[in-house]
Amino acid sequence: MTKELTPELIQHNWNNLIRLIEVNFSGERLEKLLHMYDYFEERMCMAPASGKEHFHNAHAGGYVEHVIHVTTSALKIKPIWEQSGANIGFTDEELVMAALHHDLGKVGDLSEDNYIPNDSDWHRKNQGLIYKHNPRLEYMTVTDRAIFLLQHFGIVLTPNEYIGLRLTDGLYEDANKTYYMNWSKDNTLRTNIAYILHQADMMASRIEYDMWKRGDYMPKPKKEKVEQSNKANKAFKELFGE
Repeated sequence: MTKELTPELIQHNWNNLIRLIEVNFSGERLEKLLHMYDYFEERMCMAPASGKEHFHNAHAGGYVEHVIHVTTSALKIKPIWEQSGANIGFTDEELVMAALHHDLGKVGDLSEDNYIPNDSDWHRKNQGLIYKHNPRLEYMTVTDRAIFLLQHFGIVLTPNEYIGLRLTDGLYEDANKTYYMNWSKDNTLRTNIAYILHQADMMASRIEYDMWKRGDYMPKPKKEKVEQSNKANKAFKELFGE
């Protein structure tokens, strides 16, 4: 059961993504981000978030849908951590920046898509492999390619943004083990941004899996009771209403 988004919903999601960027960033940084998104618009709009249908969002438009889900989930989770006594130590802009771009490498490089449609009916029917990795791409991890693309467009990350983006996949990525499983007091993570982003990514991915099983779409969130800071709250309300 492969989920498909209508062209209208793909465009709607794209508009919401750009709105999130315009609300949360400003100045030269906003200009550079909008330049990058203008460069990738056609490809990014259609990019899936994974290749196998039983993973998450393996359909055209799935990438944009997923990063919006992760970003809005992170903005909802952060106040829960804070109200429960956690130290924050990072800004909403940093949280949104890392959430929006943690999977940027899934778009591909400057000229090639990361995922291409699978031309094998057998693999599509028997393994649910809707897309396959593009063999023309030079190998990089998704995270490394994301950081490469950001630096190509002159978008500088703060240390918190780098750590958050780098570690969003948690211990599903072997290279993250030394960050998460470090027993030296001086080398432990300085903020909780990575934990919150990983939780948001897991939440969004799991809900997207449930959506795939049901063959439907992410439900509109209920009214939020938690306090959210200015830009994040404005972006959330613009996307989903009060």
